[in-house]
Amino acid sequence: MIKKTLLFSNRAYLSCKLDQLIIRRYDEKNQPEPEISRPIEDIGIIVVESEQVSLSAALISKLIENNVALIFCDSKHMPSGLVMPLEKNSVQSEVYNAQIESTQPLRKQLWQQTVAAKIRNQASVLKIANNAEVGNMLAWSKQVLSGDSSNLEGRAAVYYWRNIFPEYPDFMRHEEGDNPNSLLDYGYAILRGIIARSLVGSGVLPTLGIFHKNKYNAYCLADDIMEPYRPYVDLLVLDILRRYKLAPVIDKSTKPILLTLPTIDVEIKGLRRPLMIAASMTTASLAKCYKGESRKIVYPEISVSI
Repeated sequence: MIKKTLLFSNRAYLSCKLDQLIIRRYDEKNQPEPEISRPIEDIGIIVVESEQVSLSAALISKLIENNVALIFCDSKHMPSGLVMPLEKNSVQSEVYNAQIESTQPLRKQLWQQTVAAKIRNQASVLKIANNAEVGNMLAWSKQVLSGDSSNLEGRAAVYYWRNIFPEYPDFMRHEEGDNPNSLLDYGYAILRGIIARSLVGSGVLPTLGIFHKNKYNAYCLADDIMEPYRPYVDLLVLDILRRYKLAPVIDKSTKPILLTLPTIDVEIKGLRRPLMIAASMTTASLAKCYKGESRKIVYPEISVSI
């Protein structure tokens, strides 16, 4: 089943009753509207954007129990916090131990596969978006060394961001930079929540990364595994700019498009699956790598004739 993503931007009180999310809203005159209920088991992500949204402790507990990613936004309406369960997998301790004891050569091989998959998907995005020359990108994807010791990810990133938005010739990719950076930041934050949720569901510790290392970052592994998925966010941003011809800012028109990310179809292992399901397949394959049952992470691929 495809899990739903819910966004709360205005005053509301959220609680639970009999495994249902109970939503109480208020109209412009501050009068209560009829209650709405949604099965919690059908929800994958909840985004809380307004400080006027209240959640009961019982609801938060039930959301955690059902592995719902609960994302809170800051005063600029950008995702800033993520609530996830401490455990959600029956063999979690076994996977944790295997992950902690994983060898450096294995982690370097996993990062090599991750970077190669990211560069391939970036090449496809450039071809789809601008029919750009991507022979160099495809060559780099095949030349990634163990641990990406030659930093081909960085070289590919320079070329990629220089060519993806020709309508913004001075565009530079960095957080809180000029638009459309805000669209990318918002989409990546949602993606991070999807990947973190899938990691926990697969019994993997999202804090312990294979490449990213930061004592202040609780989701280093999510930041690793989301890399090949980032180009799907980029495609949504391109749709916002070109297909829908919307302004490159986060507003009530662009947010709903970015929030479709969990349900967009991607190709993985020759199958078409919603991105949220594909993320679970990726993290399940990672758990197998840690346990010594496989040596390959399964990532989706953006198909295009190159």
